[in-house]
Amino acid sequence: MQILVVNPNTTASMTETIAAAARLVAGAETEIVAVTSSMGPVSIEGYYDEALAVPGLLVEIAAGERSGAQAAIIACFDDTGLDAARAMANMPVIGICEAALSTASFIAQRFTVVTTTERSRVPVEGLVQRYGMAGRARVRAADVPVLALEDPASDAILKLRGEIARALEEDRAEAIVLGCAGMAELQREFGVPVIDGVGAAVKQAEALVALGLSTSKRGAYANPLAKPYRGALKSFAPGSVAPSDRNAPNDQNART
Repeated sequence: MQILVVNPNTTASMTETIAAAARLVAGAETEIVAVTSSMGPVSIEGYYDEALAVPGLLVEIAAGERSGAQAAIIACFDDTGLDAARAMANMPVIGICEAALSTASFIAQRFTVVTTTERSRVPVEGLVQRYGMAGRARVRAADVPVLALEDPASDAILKLRGEIARALEEDRAEAIVLGCAGMAELQREFGVPVIDGVGAAVKQAEALVALGLSTSKRGAYANPLAKPYRGALKSFAPGSVAPSDRNAPNDQNART
């Protein structure tokens, strides 16, 4: 099977890290196609970045489905554009936050999400509540800019390690959820399960494809109604960027 992994920011080096984490856990018959958004912010840190990352994300998911992908993963812990992508696509689309939280719930009663910045913590807390985990999960921020994870000279990983240690001591966490794509190297260091959302999403995507399940098109995730869009978003009108339309806009992107 072919699984599309989309990095909704425009930093190609981060896509390479995400792709490596995905391939580490993928089954022998699973092809991981990792792509970088061709438009939008270089990192997603807060609501503004998230909103402006969605158009590029949708272009990549539509292009991936036309190219044969059987499932898609949105590799940002904000689950950027997840609802819009599910409404547009005919294949299952998984967000790494939802995947990580659901995986953690199988193996621990109490767990802590360790994310990057304070402005990212609040949206993640919203997702924790949305996914029904508010009674079991706490969210901490390590005060680390996302792009610092790509800089070997920064102290980002040290700060994340320190926040994980505090979560185990102060929250009495039984498991840790890594709250950003590209943090998988922190697994297996702390004596408790440490869940990377990319890996969790890959295994859930494989399961959905194997079971022949996709997003329901009845109700909330029904395909968007056809209507004109105006201005800069004219090309995103329903039918223009849909998976079935081979003339959808698709700039050159980075694939790994």
